[in-house]
Amino acid sequence: MTSEPHILACIDGSTVTQSVCSYAAWYASRLNLPVALLNVVDVPVSSRRDLSGTIGIDSRQILLEELTQLDEKRAKVVNSYSNALIEDAKSHITNNFDVEVKAYRRRGKLLPAIEHFKDENRAIVLGRRGTDHQNDRLNIGSQIETVTRASNRPILICSEQFNTPASYLIAFDGSKTAIKAVDRVAGSELLKGMQGHIVMVGRDDDNAKNSLAKATEQLSQAGFSVSAHHLPDDEVVESLLQFQANNALDLIVIGAYGHSKFQQLFIGSTTTKLITKTLSPILLLR
Repeated sequence: MTSEPHILACIDGSTVTQSVCSYAAWYASRLNLPVALLNVVDVPVSSRRDLSGTIGIDSRQILLEELTQLDEKRAKVVNSYSNALIEDAKSHITNNFDVEVKAYRRRGKLLPAIEHFKDENRAIVLGRRGTDHQNDRLNIGSQIETVTRASNRPILICSEQFNTPASYLIAFDGSKTAIKAVDRVAGSELLKGMQGHIVMVGRDDDNAKNSLAKATEQLSQAGFSVSAHHLPDDEVVESLLQFQANNALDLIVIGAYGHSKFQQLFIGSTTTKLITKTLSPILLLR
Protein backbone atom coordinates (compact mmCIF):
# COMPACT_ATOMS: atom_id res chain seq x y z
CA MET A 1 0.00 0.00 0.00
CA THR A 2 1.30 3.41 -0.95
CA SER A 3 1.89 6.08 1.67
CA GLU A 4 0.59 8.82 -0.62
CA PRO A 5 -1.95 11.03 1.20
CA HIS A 6 -5.55 10.94 0.03
CA ILE A 7 -9.09 12.01 0.87
CA LEU A 8 -10.91 8.94 2.16
CA ALA A 9 -14.53 8.60 0.99
CA CYS A 10 -16.49 5.99 2.95
CA ILE A 11 -19.24 4.60 0.71
CA ASP A 12 -21.90 2.07 1.63
CA GLY A 13 -24.54 2.25 -1.10
CA SER A 14 -26.94 4.40 0.94
CA THR A 15 -28.70 7.43 -0.52
CA VAL A 16 -25.79 9.71 0.49
CA THR A 17 -23.15 7.73 -1.40
CA GLN A 18 -23.08 9.94 -4.51
CA SER A 19 -22.87 13.06 -2.35
CA VAL A 20 -19.99 11.55 -0.36
CA CYS A 21 -18.15 10.93 -3.63
CA SER A 22 -18.78 14.49 -4.84
CA TYR A 23 -17.69 16.18 -1.62
CA ALA A 24 -14.61 13.95 -1.38
CA ALA A 25 -13.69 14.85 -4.97
CA TRP A 26 -14.25 18.56 -4.25
CA TYR A 27 -12.08 18.29 -1.12
CA ALA A 28 -9.38 16.42 -3.05
CA SER A 29 -9.37 18.93 -5.90
CA ARG A 30 -8.90 21.82 -3.45
CA LEU A 31 -5.78 20.16 -2.03
CA ASN A 32 -4.57 18.49 -5.24
CA LEU A 33 -4.90 15.00 -3.75
CA PRO A 34 -6.45 11.74 -4.95
CA VAL A 35 -9.70 10.29 -3.64
CA ALA A 36 -9.61 6.86 -2.01
CA LEU A 37 -12.97 5.09 -2.07
CA LEU A 38 -13.50 2.76 0.88
CA ASN A 39 -16.28 0.19 1.02
CA VAL A 40 -16.43 -1.97 4.14
CA VAL A 41 -18.32 -5.25 3.91
CA ASP A 42 -19.31 -7.34 6.90
CA VAL A 43 -20.75 -10.71 5.92
CA PRO A 44 -22.25 -12.52 8.96
CA VAL A 45 -21.66 -16.26 9.21
CA SER A 46 -24.68 -18.49 9.72
CA SER A 47 -25.09 -19.94 13.18
CA ARG A 48 -23.60 -23.39 13.59
CA ARG A 49 -25.33 -24.29 16.84
CA ASP A 50 -27.35 -27.52 16.90
CA LEU A 51 -31.03 -26.64 17.09
CA SER A 52 -32.18 -30.06 18.27
CA GLY A 53 -30.51 -32.87 20.11
CA THR A 54 -32.73 -35.36 18.30
CA ILE A 55 -31.19 -34.68 14.89
CA GLY A 56 -28.82 -37.41 13.85
CA ILE A 57 -25.14 -36.94 13.06
CA ASP A 58 -25.71 -37.37 9.32
CA SER A 59 -28.54 -34.85 9.32
CA ARG A 60 -26.46 -32.30 11.19
CA GLN A 61 -23.62 -32.76 8.72
CA ILE A 62 -25.94 -32.18 5.78
CA LEU A 63 -27.32 -29.01 7.41
CA LEU A 64 -23.82 -27.71 8.13
CA GLU A 65 -22.86 -28.25 4.51
CA GLU A 66 -25.97 -26.36 3.36
CA LEU A 67 -25.17 -23.47 5.73
CA THR A 68 -21.62 -23.35 4.39
CA GLN A 69 -22.95 -23.16 0.83
CA LEU A 70 -25.34 -20.39 1.83
CA ASP A 71 -22.47 -18.44 3.42
CA GLU A 72 -20.41 -18.80 0.26
CA LYS A 73 -23.31 -17.59 -1.89
CA ARG A 74 -23.96 -14.66 0.47
CA ALA A 75 -20.30 -13.65 0.37
CA LYS A 76 -20.25 -13.87 -3.43
CA VAL A 77 -23.33 -11.63 -3.71
CA VAL A 78 -21.88 -9.09 -1.24
CA ASN A 79 -18.58 -9.02 -3.12
CA SER A 80 -20.36 -8.50 -6.44
CA TYR A 81 -22.42 -5.67 -4.98
CA SER A 82 -19.31 -4.07 -3.49
CA ASN A 83 -17.49 -4.24 -6.83
CA ALA A 84 -20.45 -2.65 -8.64
CA LEU A 85 -20.75 0.06 -5.97
CA ILE A 86 -17.07 0.96 -6.26
CA GLU A 87 -17.16 1.04 -10.07
CA ASP A 88 -20.24 3.30 -10.06
CA ALA A 89 -18.59 5.62 -7.54
CA LYS A 90 -15.39 5.81 -9.59
CA SER A 91 -17.38 6.59 -12.74
CA HIS A 92 -19.31 9.34 -10.98
CA ILE A 93 -16.13 11.04 -9.80
CA THR A 94 -14.15 10.72 -13.03
CA ASN A 95 -17.12 11.99 -15.07
CA ASN A 96 -17.55 15.09 -12.92
CA PHE A 97 -14.16 15.92 -11.38
CA ASP A 98 -10.55 16.03 -12.49
CA VAL A 99 -9.04 14.00 -9.65
CA GLU A 100 -7.31 10.65 -9.35
CA VAL A 101 -9.43 7.87 -7.82
CA LYS A 102 -8.24 4.81 -5.90
CA ALA A 103 -10.50 2.14 -4.42
CA TYR A 104 -10.28 -0.24 -1.48
CA ARG A 105 -12.59 -2.88 -0.07
CA ARG A 106 -12.13 -4.08 3.49
CA ARG A 107 -13.92 -6.71 5.56
CA GLY A 108 -15.15 -6.13 9.09
CA LYS A 109 -16.14 -2.84 10.74
CA LEU A 110 -15.77 0.74 9.54
CA LEU A 111 -13.49 2.17 12.25
CA PRO A 112 -10.73 -0.48 11.96
CA ALA A 113 -10.87 -0.08 8.18
CA ILE A 114 -10.41 3.69 8.46
CA GLU A 115 -7.59 3.28 10.97
CA HIS A 116 -5.86 0.90 8.55
CA PHE A 117 -5.31 3.96 6.31
CA LYS A 118 -4.59 6.43 9.13
CA ASP A 119 -1.17 7.39 7.76
CA GLU A 120 -2.61 8.13 4.32
CA ASN A 121 -5.83 9.85 5.37
CA ARG A 122 -5.62 13.61 4.93
CA ALA A 123 -9.35 13.88 5.60
CA ILE A 124 -12.35 11.55 5.87
CA VAL A 125 -15.73 12.07 4.20
CA LEU A 126 -18.81 10.37 5.66
CA GLY A 127 -22.52 10.45 4.86
CA ARG A 128 -24.70 11.93 7.57
CA ARG A 129 -26.83 8.81 7.50
CA GLY A 130 -25.52 5.41 6.54
CA THR A 131 -27.65 2.43 5.57
CA ASP A 132 -28.80 2.15 9.20
CA HIS A 133 -30.65 5.50 9.07
CA GLN A 134 -30.99 6.21 5.38
CA ASN A 135 -34.73 6.90 5.55
CA ASP A 136 -34.71 9.02 8.71
CA ARG A 137 -33.72 12.67 8.36
CA LEU A 138 -33.66 13.22 12.13
CA ASN A 139 -31.01 10.60 12.79
CA ILE A 140 -27.33 10.51 11.93
CA GLY A 141 -25.23 7.56 10.95
CA SER A 142 -24.34 5.52 14.02
CA GLN A 143 -20.62 5.57 13.16
CA ILE A 144 -20.07 9.33 12.98
CA GLU A 145 -19.27 10.10 16.62
CA THR A 146 -17.24 6.91 17.03
CA VAL A 147 -15.09 7.67 14.00
CA THR A 148 -14.71 11.36 14.87
CA ARG A 149 -13.60 10.69 18.45
CA ALA A 150 -11.09 8.08 17.26
CA SER A 151 -9.53 10.10 14.44
CA ASN A 152 -7.43 13.26 14.49
CA ARG A 153 -8.16 13.96 10.82
CA PRO A 154 -10.71 16.45 9.52
CA ILE A 155 -14.05 14.77 8.91
CA LEU A 156 -16.57 16.13 6.42
CA ILE A 157 -20.17 15.07 7.07
CA CYS A 158 -22.58 15.49 4.17
CA SER A 159 -26.15 14.73 3.12
CA GLU A 160 -27.70 13.75 -0.21
CA GLN A 161 -27.46 17.03 -2.12
CA PHE A 162 -24.04 18.21 -3.34
CA ASN A 163 -23.42 21.91 -3.92
CA THR A 164 -19.94 23.25 -4.54
CA PRO A 165 -19.11 25.24 -1.38
CA ALA A 166 -18.34 28.92 -1.90
CA SER A 167 -18.79 30.20 1.67
CA TYR A 168 -18.50 28.89 5.19
CA LEU A 169 -19.28 29.54 8.85
CA ILE A 170 -16.88 28.73 11.67
CA ALA A 171 -18.67 28.11 14.98
CA PHE A 172 -16.42 29.67 17.62
CA ASP A 173 -16.83 29.73 21.41
CA GLY A 174 -13.31 30.59 22.55
CA SER A 175 -12.63 27.09 23.86
CA LYS A 176 -9.40 25.17 23.25
CA THR A 177 -11.28 22.99 20.76
CA ALA A 178 -12.50 26.04 18.80
CA ILE A 179 -9.08 27.72 18.84
CA LYS A 180 -7.48 24.53 17.53
CA ALA A 181 -10.11 24.37 14.79
CA VAL A 182 -9.18 27.89 13.70
CA ASP A 183 -5.52 26.86 13.67
CA ARG A 184 -6.33 23.96 11.36
CA VAL A 185 -8.36 26.15 9.01
CA ALA A 186 -5.53 28.70 8.86
CA GLY A 187 -3.01 25.97 8.07
CA SER A 188 -4.90 24.50 5.12
CA GLU A 189 -5.69 25.66 1.59
CA LEU A 190 -9.15 24.04 1.68
CA LEU A 191 -11.22 27.16 2.45
CA LYS A 192 -8.87 29.82 1.14
CA GLY A 193 -10.51 32.08 -1.46
CA MET A 194 -13.99 31.43 -0.06
CA GLN A 195 -16.00 33.94 1.96
CA GLY A 196 -15.79 33.04 5.64
CA HIS A 197 -17.68 34.07 8.76
CA ILE A 198 -16.52 33.28 12.28
CA VAL A 199 -19.48 33.36 14.64
CA MET A 200 -19.67 33.40 18.43
CA VAL A 201 -22.98 33.04 20.27
CA GLY A 202 -23.51 34.52 23.74
CA ARG A 203 -20.51 34.96 26.10
CA ASP A 204 -20.72 38.75 26.12
CA ASP A 205 -17.50 39.47 28.04
CA ASP A 206 -14.08 40.93 27.24
CA ASN A 207 -12.29 37.56 27.18
CA ALA A 208 -14.74 36.19 24.64
CA LYS A 209 -14.50 39.29 22.45
CA ASN A 210 -10.71 39.27 22.57
CA SER A 211 -10.61 35.58 21.69
CA LEU A 212 -12.93 36.15 18.71
CA ALA A 213 -10.85 39.13 17.51
CA LYS A 214 -7.63 37.14 17.81
CA ALA A 215 -9.04 34.21 15.82
CA THR A 216 -10.31 36.56 13.11
CA GLU A 217 -6.94 38.31 12.87
CA GLN A 218 -5.15 34.96 12.63
CA LEU A 219 -7.26 33.91 9.66
CA SER A 220 -6.92 37.30 7.96
CA GLN A 221 -3.14 37.23 8.30
CA ALA A 222 -3.12 33.74 6.80
CA GLY A 223 -4.81 35.12 3.68
CA PHE A 224 -8.44 34.25 4.39
CA SER A 225 -11.40 36.51 3.66
CA VAL A 226 -13.31 36.33 6.94
CA SER A 227 -15.58 38.53 9.04
CA ALA A 228 -16.42 38.19 12.75
CA HIS A 229 -19.89 38.14 14.30
CA HIS A 230 -20.90 38.10 17.96
CA LEU A 231 -24.54 37.07 18.43
CA PRO A 232 -26.24 37.89 21.75
CA ASP A 233 -28.61 34.90 21.74
CA ASP A 234 -28.42 32.05 24.24
CA GLU A 235 -29.44 29.13 22.03
CA VAL A 236 -26.18 28.27 20.27
CA VAL A 237 -27.30 25.75 17.67
CA GLU A 238 -30.44 27.57 16.58
CA SER A 239 -28.56 30.88 16.38
CA LEU A 240 -25.79 29.40 14.25
CA LEU A 241 -28.24 27.75 11.88
CA GLN A 242 -30.32 30.91 11.60
CA PHE A 243 -27.19 32.94 10.80
CA GLN A 244 -26.21 30.38 8.20
CA ALA A 245 -29.65 30.50 6.58
CA ASN A 246 -29.82 34.31 6.61
CA ASN A 247 -26.44 34.53 4.87
CA ALA A 248 -26.87 31.50 2.57
CA LEU A 249 -23.62 29.91 3.76
CA ASP A 250 -22.68 26.58 2.24
CA LEU A 251 -20.50 24.88 4.86
CA ILE A 252 -20.32 24.77 8.66
CA VAL A 253 -16.95 24.32 10.38
CA ILE A 254 -16.80 23.32 14.03
CA GLY A 255 -14.32 21.91 16.53
CA ALA A 256 -15.57 18.39 17.16
CA TYR A 257 -16.58 16.89 20.49
CA GLY A 258 -14.75 19.11 22.94
CA HIS A 259 -16.26 17.20 25.88
CA SER A 260 -15.93 13.57 26.86
CA LYS A 261 -18.83 11.16 26.38
CA PHE A 262 -19.40 11.24 30.16
CA GLN A 263 -19.69 15.03 30.21
CA GLN A 264 -21.93 14.90 27.16
CA LEU A 265 -24.53 12.95 29.14
CA PHE A 266 -25.04 16.04 31.27
CA ILE A 267 -24.46 18.99 28.96
CA GLY A 268 -25.23 17.59 25.52
CA SER A 269 -23.08 18.12 22.45
CA THR A 270 -23.23 21.14 20.17
CA THR A 271 -21.47 19.04 17.54
CA THR A 272 -24.12 16.31 17.53
CA LYS A 273 -26.98 18.81 17.65
CA LEU A 274 -25.61 20.67 14.63
CA ILE A 275 -25.16 17.45 12.65
CA THR A 276 -28.70 16.40 13.53
CA LYS A 277 -30.46 19.69 12.81
CA THR A 278 -28.95 20.64 9.44
CA LEU A 279 -28.60 19.01 6.03
CA SER A 280 -25.67 21.29 5.18
CA PRO A 281 -22.19 19.76 5.05
CA ILE A 282 -20.28 20.05 8.33
CA LEU A 283 -16.50 19.98 8.63
CA LEU A 284 -15.44 18.55 12.00
CA LEU A 285 -11.96 19.52 13.19
CA ARG A 286 -10.22 18.05 16.25
